Amino acid sequence: MRSRAARATEEPARATAAPSIETPIEPITTTEALAAVCERMSAHPFVTVDTEFLRESTYYPLLCVAQMACVGEAVVVDALADGIDLSPFWALMADQRVVKVFHAARQDIEIVWHMAGLIPQPLFDTQVAAMVLGYGDAISYDQLVQRVCGTNLDKSHRFTDWSRRPLTPAQIMYATSDVTHLRDVYVALSADLAKRGRANWVDEEMEVLTSPSTYRAEPETAWERLKSRVRKPKELAILIEVAAWREREAQARDVPRGRVLKDDVIGEIALQAPTTPERLAGLRSLPKGFERSRWGQDILDAVKAGLARDPKSIPPIERNRPPPNGSATVELLKVLLRMTAERHSVAAKVIATVDDLERIAASDEADVRALKGWRRELFGEKALALKHGKLALAVERHRVVTVDRS
Repeated sequence: MRSRAARATEEPARATAAPSIETPIEPITTTEALAAVCERMSAHPFVTVDTEFLRESTYYPLLCVAQMACVGEAVVVDALADGIDLSPFWALMADQRVVKVFHAARQDIEIVWHMAGLIPQPLFDTQVAAMVLGYGDAISYDQLVQRVCGTNLDKSHRFTDWSRRPLTPAQIMYATSDVTHLRDVYVALSADLAKRGRANWVDEEMEVLTSPSTYRAEPETAWERLKSRVRKPKELAILIEVAAWREREAQARDVPRGRVLKDDVIGEIALQAPTTPERLAGLRSLPKGFERSRWGQDILDAVKAGLARDPKSIPPIERNRPPPNGSATVELLKVLLRMTAERHSVAAKVIATVDDLERIAASDEADVRALKGWRRELFGEKALALKHGKLALAVERHRVVTVDRS
């Protein structure tokens, strides 16, 4: 079976002739017009997609505009138009016959997941593909367009207010260019992936982006996103409970998490474990009088719930203790990673992270992506061999090379 990337450059027999509408004059504002364009685009093998949204003052992103393009047609959808039903758009996102092409897709998919309860599939992310093909770590869209198409995009409307109406012609032009150039980028990257036999590498990456767990904001797991200094089980228990309260509160009020409570405040609460208003008032990170508010009582209740948790319900605190000379081993692994990335023209970040290297240095059985699939074949096996002295690094003609010592 061909991968979704391998199908990129072909127009299937089922494709019907589409009108050549490359620069729409007016955005789509009615359900009927949206349904018609989605029906036309469903006859193509792929459609490029982008969204414009606001989330500075909300927990959930507010979809303002969605833009799409297929061969010969591009449209801008006013998602805030009175009476518009986006069901045809959601149906196209779920159509298994049509590859949905995004750049840096995670936030776009989060919007679709929240509003429609589905994940666009099949999916292709050009930023991920670019990393696999050696364009660097997390290359921006305008940089990728410049390198692939030789076109310099006008990004002056990047920070425009997309919720204001009416949309201006300049905004429509900007939104349209984001998906029309994406077609050319997709076709070029797909052809390169097929030529180099790496289409399945991208498919493997898409598994993370298409997993519902990537987008579920469960209050019970909100603590996992926090960086904290907790070292004791009871501190972690409090962190879990307070982070869960903040997540539920942010969702209920539809405000950003930081508007409810800052990350560092949660960490301080976990360390200090205040159980009375007086002790809560002693935290310098909270505003004066906070302890007398409803939210102050909620936090005290969350602290008490954390202290009352069954120790068996508290996740173990991970402490990756490196073996003797572990830091030196990690440094050698970094050199090997950089050498491997340069030799195979793959972004180092997509092969392994520093955290992966530290875990590999600590354990041969580390549960990291660098020791699975194509990454293990490309880098992981060599990393383990280097760690155990079966592989060495040397400089030859100004290049780092590996030396087999097995």
